[in-house]
Amino acid sequence: MNIAGHSPETTRRGLELTPFRGLRYAPDRVGSLAAVTSPPYDVVVRPDGLHHLQSADPYNIVRLILPQAGTPSARNKQAAETLRRWLAEGVLTADPEPGLYVYEQRDGDGMLQRGLIGALRVTDPADGVVLPHEDVMPHVVADRADLMRATSANLEPLLLTYRGEDSAATTTLIVERTAERPPLLSTTTEDGFSHRLWAVTDPGDLAAIKDDLARHQALIADGHHRWATYRTLRAEHPSPSPWDYGLVLLVDTARYPLRVRAIHRLLHGLPVSDALAALDGHFRVRRLEVPLAEALAALADTACEGNAFLLAGDGAFHLVDRPDPALLARTVPADRPAAWRTLDATVLHATLLDHVWRIPEDSPAHIAYIHDSAATVEKAERDGSTAVLLHPVREEVVRELARQGVTMPRKSTSFGPKPASGLVLRALDL
Repeated sequence: MNIAGHSPETTRRGLELTPFRGLRYAPDRVGSLAAVTSPPYDVVVRPDGLHHLQSADPYNIVRLILPQAGTPSARNKQAAETLRRWLAEGVLTADPEPGLYVYEQRDGDGMLQRGLIGALRVTDPADGVVLPHEDVMPHVVADRADLMRATSANLEPLLLTYRGEDSAATTTLIVERTAERPPLLSTTTEDGFSHRLWAVTDPGDLAAIKDDLARHQALIADGHHRWATYRTLRAEHPSPSPWDYGLVLLVDTARYPLRVRAIHRLLHGLPVSDALAALDGHFRVRRLEVPLAEALAALADTACEGNAFLLAGDGAFHLVDRPDPALLARTVPADRPAAWRTLDATVLHATLLDHVWRIPEDSPAHIAYIHDSAATVEKAERDGSTAVLLHPVREEVVRELARQGVTMPRKSTSFGPKPASGLVLRALDL
């Protein structure tokens, strides 16, 4: 199956990105656009992250995507009431006509990413139109579904990628031409990224984009749980309905390659000493008395030769590699492609978590998934837990497994940069 979408199947039924009336913050009602944005809901991981964002502006989007209350139902009710109040007060306003939105991100290192935000028709995995590459945790899907039901809104876009044939791909040409105009909004967030947004409303451009994308497939880069949530909610509502679509950012990575980073693990209640003791005789362990950057460099070098992990939480780093082949043969399922069996994430979950440490991977009480390596180490040292740092998998491995219909262990990759939440929302009752 061709990820770029040249097969007859995808010619008949490919990506369908639909214009919508975006909800956006009224600039005169908030302190600044940067102050009301947030990383995606699952990336707010700093020890003070939630409080920091709530304090940045009383209208920060985190009050919708991560509402705080005593029970799940109270949290979702609070988010719905907050959204209705902001709409009534004019804090959030709907654009006058439907459109797609060109979204641009830049950083100080010269990275430039542009893509299209729109409402994408939700499809089934068997359709081969949107390809997942990771498993999901049912409790997270249930939590996001409850929030979307309560608010009747897509509060933040997930990130999808596709491969345009060349630099003259129709959609990419329209994106770049649109980016030459004055933007609807422009802001710089505290992480140094600048963000700009434009609307595409011209009927000719929208028709050309529709025809072009109908020949393509997409890979889910970030947002597997939200995509699974879209599919859950679509199944609950008779079609046609607004629930047939979900909010996405679609990026042509032939023109704008993404960065791929690892997602790390924090093992609650497992001291580093106990984690290391359980590895005796199964893995090689070397203690590193070096700063984090040097420890990650050592991990990168070692990962070139085979499975490798970095454990932290006791003031030092421990480089773990050379797993016992007999242990891998007993614990890693043999009915998957070799590229899957040799993934660090596969060995971590199938061998270390399941058999060596006996930690349930889907229990928030036992394990947390954190994108930032320094934050993972800091939390582990503060809590007396174990941080497991991973080296990122190559993008071509992700795409090849997705083409084969093989999902990676959950939270195996972090594609970025991720879209900022709060720049454009989708209300399903508009």
